[in-house]
Amino acid sequence: MTDEAANLAFARSRMIDAMAPPVAATGAIAWLRKNLFNSWINALLTLVALYLVWLIVPPLIRFLLIDAVWDGASRDDCLAEKVGRQVGACWPFIQAKFKQLVYGFYPADQYWRPNLTFILGAALLIPLLIPRVPYKTLNAILFFGVFPVLAFFLLVGGKIEGLGLAAFLRLVDTILSLLVGLADLPVIGPLFTDLAYVLALLASPILRIVHSPYGLWNDLVVTMLLTALVVALVKRPPGRVRAVLWTIAAFVAFGAVIKLIGFDRGLEHVETRLWGGLLVTLVVAVTGIVASLPLGIMLALGRRSQLPVVRFFSVIFIEFWRGVPLITVLFFATYILPLFMPANWGIDALLRALVGVALFSAAYMAEVVRGGLQAIPRGQYEGAMALGLGYWKMMGLIILPQALKLVIPGIVNNFIGLFKDTTLVMIVAIFDFLGQLRAAFADPNWSTPVTLFTGFAFAGIVYFIFCFGMSRYSLFVERRLDTGYRR
Repeated sequence: MTDEAANLAFARSRMIDAMAPPVAATGAIAWLRKNLFNSWINALLTLVALYLVWLIVPPLIRFLLIDAVWDGASRDDCLAEKVGRQVGACWPFIQAKFKQLVYGFYPADQYWRPNLTFILGAALLIPLLIPRVPYKTLNAILFFGVFPVLAFFLLVGGKIEGLGLAAFLRLVDTILSLLVGLADLPVIGPLFTDLAYVLALLASPILRIVHSPYGLWNDLVVTMLLTALVVALVKRPPGRVRAVLWTIAAFVAFGAVIKLIGFDRGLEHVETRLWGGLLVTLVVAVTGIVASLPLGIMLALGRRSQLPVVRFFSVIFIEFWRGVPLITVLFFATYILPLFMPANWGIDALLRALVGVALFSAAYMAEVVRGGLQAIPRGQYEGAMALGLGYWKMMGLIILPQALKLVIPGIVNNFIGLFKDTTLVMIVAIFDFLGQLRAAFADPNWSTPVTLFTGFAFAGIVYFIFCFGMSRYSLFVERRLDTGYRR
């Protein structure tokens, strides 16, 4: 090897560092090229969409925020000739009519009742929607079983008679008295943790001091005591024993709530014709959503049943309700149905509308669920039968969970459509949120050129919040239940 060749020889001691990818292949530029400008058609559509956004969004922001009037006491504050400038949204109108938009004509001194209903509903619904929160079974029982009854009596009011309330409260008082005696028994101590036993010992004298047939503190202390004792058990008892303990705790807690709210003494009766606004919208929507899903599942199973009678009646029911517009259903329930009923029978107009909406939505839900059932392979049915499962266990444990997971978008789409269709009850003189908004437009004190646009913009924001929330939660559920293998 010559000296010149030796000087040219070189051995690299480490690998060359990887070079950064081209700017056009990563980041925002790559995403734009891949999703918006990957062809001339997509590029043209992107430009058209941007032009439409430029035409709509800036004027909308200017109307809702920049030129909007935020403070005022009358229409004069929202008139351009009065304020000397261009006027956008008249938000003082919404502030003045806010209570009417939420409660309708519900008595002002009774607003605490719908407020308490909203709080209880949210307190039970939010933990039910969060997967990590424990005690889902108890939460579901309280939300779907106890809360509707409690909300009905809270909103309607009146003295509860003929429902065995007096006997129920006497039984609750008997349980309280037994708890007072049991808290002193030394044999109870070893069954619980030190904390629960201390609570029991402390609660006993407190209960004796404040014990009365309708004592609030008595009920609250006993409810807390029951919950602490059940949760703090050292030796976890069998499932049936825990179920009995939770039932007793819920039983006493329900009695405490009845006494706290004053059902035993009676609440002021509020007719449903005074209800309105967002209160009616939520009542109709929640009732329809909660009732339509189980009814739709039963109708879907009935339509696929091997029993001719069950299948025939399911098909007739589904096709009848799907073939009739919801407006017709509401008209029939409100004006025609009372003509076929005895003169001494009176069914509340809102209740008739609720039943009609629930049945109508159940028919559409049945077809959505049936689509999911048909998408399940035959092998799933055969595998369940090979395990020796009966029909209901096969459906409840194997088939329905898979079918419902497949049709989550369709189910939530029905829920969103039902929430928006609640505005149709306005046609039968039930003033929901949109109905109260239209009634508020008739107030001459707020008659301005921008009042109408402000009201409908506010209504659109409210409906968007609820519908968008349901849509996003459905996507969360889909991702969480997506256990399939991806390529």
